[in-house]
Order: sequence, then C-alpha cells, then structure tokens
Amino acid sequence: MDGTVLVADDDRTIRTVLTQALTRAGCKVHATSSLTTLMRWVAEGKGDVVITDVVMPDGNGLEMLPKISEDRPGLPVIVISAQNTIMTAIQAAEADAYDYLPKPFDLPDLMKRTGKALSQKRRAAPASTAADNSRPDELPLVGRTPVMQALYRVVARVMNTDLPVMISGESGTGKSLIAREIHDFSDRRTLPFVTVTAADLADLEGPARILARAKGGTILFDEVSDFDDDDQARVVRMIDNPGEHAPRFMATSQQNLMDAVENGKVRQDLFYRLNGAALHLPSLRERVDDIPLLMEHFLARAERDGAPMRSFSSDARELFRAYSWPGNVRQLENAVKRLVLTARGDEIARSEAEGVLGSQPEAVPLLGGSESEKLSGSVERHLKRYFDLHGNMLPPPGLYARILREIELPLIEIALDATGGNQAKCADLLGINRNTLRKKITDLDIHVTRRRKLM
Repeated sequence: MDGTVLVADDDRTIRTVLTQALTRAGCKVHATSSLTTLMRWVAEGKGDVVITDVVMPDGNGLEMLPKISEDRPGLPVIVISAQNTIMTAIQAAEADAYDYLPKPFDLPDLMKRTGKALSQKRRAAPASTAADNSRPDELPLVGRTPVMQALYRVVARVMNTDLPVMISGESGTGKSLIAREIHDFSDRRTLPFVTVTAADLADLEGPARILARAKGGTILFDEVSDFDDDDQARVVRMIDNPGEHAPRFMATSQQNLMDAVENGKVRQDLFYRLNGAALHLPSLRERVDDIPLLMEHFLARAERDGAPMRSFSSDARELFRAYSWPGNVRQLENAVKRLVLTARGDEIARSEAEGVLGSQPEAVPLLGGSESEKLSGSVERHLKRYFDLHGNMLPPPGLYARILREIELPLIEIALDATGGNQAKCADLLGINRNTLRKKITDLDIHVTRRRKLM
C-alpha cells in the first residue's frame, strides 16, 4: 500500500496496532487521540484515508464526517466503533463514510479495506447531512455478533439505492421489520410503505390498486414464495410497468428462493426481478451470543411501557441461552413479556422460565438414548418434544423443510469428516450425485477441509 493514513482513536493500543500494521504495509501514519487534531490535519490537506473512532474525548467522529467532506471532498473515511448497533451503521452510511467496521475489528479485514480506499479515487460528493436526530436510537433489530454486524453493513449500503431487496429467513427473525426500517431510513421515508399479500393480488385490478396506494414509496411482497403462479405473473408485470411514480420493491420469504425456483415453486423471471440485493436474517441458533442482549432489550422495553422492573437469574439466563428458539426473536420477545407480567418477584427464576419454555430438556443425541433405539425412534421423541414446546400453538410453517435441513446438515458434515473432505468419496458414501453434494455444501454453508483420513 502507498499513501498516508490518519488514525484517530482514544485507545492507545488500537493506535499502536494500526500504526505498526500500516507502516509495515508501506503507509505513512499520523495517529492521534483528538478529533480536533484530526480535523486540523484534514484541513491542512494531510492524509489520503482517515480511520476514526466514533466516541472520542472531544467529540463524535460521525458528526465530523460532513465537515471532512466539505473540506476534502472524496477523502475516504473508515469508521470504527464499539457502539456496534444498526443505527451506527446507518448513520455512518448517511454521513457518507467510505466504510464502517464494528469493534473488535479483524485487522486483516481493516487493512484490506484501507488498501482498497487508497487505490480508489472517489468522486467528489456534496456534503450530506447527519442522521435525523428525531429518529429513535433503538431499532427492533438488535445484535452484536459478527453475522449481525455484516447484515448491518449491507443494510446501510442498500438503504438509499433503488435496488429491489429480497429478505430471507425463518419465521420470527424480523424480515418485515428490517424491510420497514430500510424504508423508514431511506429517501422514500415520507412516502407510503405498502405490504402486499397473495389476497391483495386476487383479481386483475389488484396491481393497479397497490401501485396507487404506494405513490412511489415502497412495496413489500410478504412471503412471496407462497404466491401462486398467477399472482407471481401479476407481480412480474407490476415490476415491469410501475407507472409514472415507480416504487421500490422488496420481498420476504422463509424459503431459499433459488431452491424454490429450481423446484418450480417460484418463477425464474420473478426471482431475477426481486433479487437485486439479497439479505438473510440469521436464526437465533446462528447468533446465540445475542440472546442475553435481546433479553435485556425486551426487559427495558417492557419497563418503559409501564411493566414492573425485572431481571433474570443466572440460571434462567442459561436456560434461555441453551433453548433452541424455533420461533426466533418473536418467540423470545413473547417469552420475556410473559415472564415480566407473571414473575413472583423482581428476579425471574429458572423454574418460572421453564414454565414458559416448556422445561426443554438437554439436547439428546440424534441416534437416541440407548444402543438398541432406532434412528426413527429418536427422531420421533425429538419431534414430540418440539411440538410440546409450542403448547397449544402450531410450530411456524415450513416445518418439513426445516426438519430435513436439521438432519441433512450434520449428516453431510459427518460424512465429509469421515472421508477426509473428499467430495467424490463422500457423494459415493451418501449415494448421491457429486454435483448434488456440491450444491448442498453451498446451500448449507458447510466448510470443507481436505486432509488425509487415517482409517
């Protein structure tokens, strides 16, 4: 890398690490713990890239971005922040930051992004205003795990584009919520947000009524993979002929749309029209470390709404963290609300949490509790327990595909491990085509490591 990097962070360790890494990479580095000093360097014309923290002793790094853009149009600014919420990512994008990384950041990743910023000559852009202070600092999407931080960055980048957005994820992960937030923080925020179900497309005039309601705002097709072929055809024609005031189109789906296309459930032309930007909302099983944060979030929200102040005992927290949460964030929120109202004391006990969750036992190995038990018997016990956990309610739709995936993932991972990562041997062991195995490895996001297997 070649160029001068300005680093502003009140953490001496971070300044030292970045200075050493960037210097070894061939850069000149000026590091400071003061925003005032950083702004003086920028005004003097120093630096080709800026790396700045948000919360500094003498100010807020995000609030300085419009001034940097005014003084040095096109100067790339990479924001790093321990305030790793979706609002930080959104504010960084709105303030025209070149990039945003949450702390703790991955040093090689930051170096790669800095090198890219140095190699690009960004077009001069007018200074943009900072985020509207009237907007709430808290959004329904809460999480600090890497998978959520990656999602925040993508959301911030697509927010003010006209790209259609396809949002996938299990029931209860917040697909509709994030669609609404993309709209509410976009340039179309003052225009209508219209949610469309299959019933809204039941007649030939449905699309015209929907476009009239949207008035150039945002149209969200809810669970578009459930639309029948006629409704999907109407959606295609609506997207192709949006009228004078073209809205932005978004869609949600519990299914993987590519799989739905291959299975003939979703039209190929509809898929290509909606899949401009793809967002996948992870299940709680994929971000277990966010569960305590979400618990605190929902406790605080309940207290603001007038409910008694509660806290969870350490045993209750561990139970919540170990629970499978088939209903994801929505189920977690409802469980916290119920416990806030029914708990006997200020601290929610494990026994009270068990009463709400159905007292889920520890996970049982798939092959069962005894050597003589058949696989089908073990699966039957697991499924009965799964249904029991939902009480008088049915599990979320799409159970068949979810159960098959739960079995398929460990089966393929164990088979790959047994064959040392040799996909040809693994496909032969499983009795499936090698191309089918490759597709499943991609769809299930399985990491394959080749090694010699000692038998």
